[in-house]
Amino acid sequence: MRGLLEVEAATASSAAAALPGRMYGSGDWWSDLNESPLWQDRIFQALAVLYGVVSAVALVQLIRIECRVPEYGWTTQKVFHFLNFLVNGVRSMVFVLRRNVQLIQPEILQHVLLDMPGLAFFTTYALLVLFWAEIYYQARAISTDGLRPTFYWINAVVYAIQVRFFINYIN
Repeated sequence: MRGLLEVEAATASSAAAALPGRMYGSGDWWSDLNESPLWQDRIFQALAVLYGVVSAVALVQLIRIECRVPEYGWTTQKVFHFLNFLVNGVRSMVFVLRRNVQLIQPEILQHVLLDMPGLAFFTTYALLVLFWAEIYYQARAISTDGLRPTFYWINAVVYAIQVRFFINYIN
């Protein structure tokens, strides 16, 4: 019995000693992926396909809503789907053309191209908040007069901050 315990203890201590090596070795696969152009291309292509699918679904929804109720014009719901189509379509194209995007000169144009979908994403989901706020206010019989100007004001401030960042970057 004592011999069996000694063997188990020796096995456990050798496994514990090898653990840091295994942890270090486990990071090698990440380095291999990170340095492999093939893996990077495949990952970016997969992201492009996923963003493209979301963009296509948003476009289909926009077309379905427009065909069902064309008389209402550009409703909040239609604008939301249009912005989703736009944001995800641009992101998909950025992933497809990522090597070309990295070559754009001056570099500030790269930043503008990469940041604009994020700003449009902010606007898209701020619009969603506006939509739900309007529903809530209408259910409570509260005036919704101040909601849209606030939405525009918040978006203007966010875009002004981004423009200021770009101006600072150039200087």
